[in-house]
Amino acid sequence: MPVVLVPPARWERWVDNFAASHGATRLSVGEGALHGRAEDGSRFTARPPFSEAYVGEADAAALVRALDPPAAWGVLLVRKGGFAVARLAGEQVVEHKIGQRHVQGRTKAGGQSQQRFARRRDNQARQAYEAAADHAARILGGVRTVVTGGDHAAVDAVLEDPRLSGMVVVGPWLPVPDPRRAVLDAAVADAQALRVEVVNA
Repeated sequence: MPVVLVPPARWERWVDNFAASHGATRLSVGEGALHGRAEDGSRFTARPPFSEAYVGEADAAALVRALDPPAAWGVLLVRKGGFAVARLAGEQVVEHKIGQRHVQGRTKAGGQSQQRFARRRDNQARQAYEAAADHAARILGGVRTVVTGGDHAAVDAVLEDPRLSGMVVVGPWLPVPDPRRAVLDAAVADAQALRVEVVNA
C-alpha cells in the first residue's frame, strides 16, 4: 500500500485535494488513525508521527490540532558511510552532529586478499558506529523519544551501546542515503509528517 508523508501544515489542503479528485469523502476515526473514504471507493488512512494514536474528532483540522512533537526528542541516522544525530525541542533543532567515515568498498579479489579486505571493512564500520554512538550519547543524553533511519543493521549496531539503552525508537523509519545536512533537515521534517496510506479505486 503506497505511503505518502504529508507535513501537518499541508494536511487540510491534501484532504481537500483528495475529495476534489475522488468525490465527497467521509471521515472516520478508528485504530488510532483518521480514515477517509471517497465516493469512488478510494480511501486513505492517516497516522500521526511518533507512533502516536489519534482518538479525536473525525475532522482534518482536528487531527492537525492534536499533533504535538515531544518537548525533547532526537533523530539518529546511520549508514556505513556516515551518521547524523540531532536533538530537538519541539520543532526546532537545538544541537546536531554530522560525520562521514570512509568504509572500504568490496573487492573482486579472492582468497586471503578478500578476507583481509572484509576484516578491514568490518573494522572501519565498527569504528564508524562507535563514533556515531559517542555523539548520540552526548547529544541525546536524557532524550527518550528517537526517530531512526538509514541502514537497519547500522542503526541497530549503534543502539547496542548501553549509553543509549533508555531511548525509545518510534516511527516512522526513515530510509535515507548517506547523511549530509540536507538529508538530516529532510529527515527532521519527515519525522514530524503524517503517514498516509492511500488506496485508489
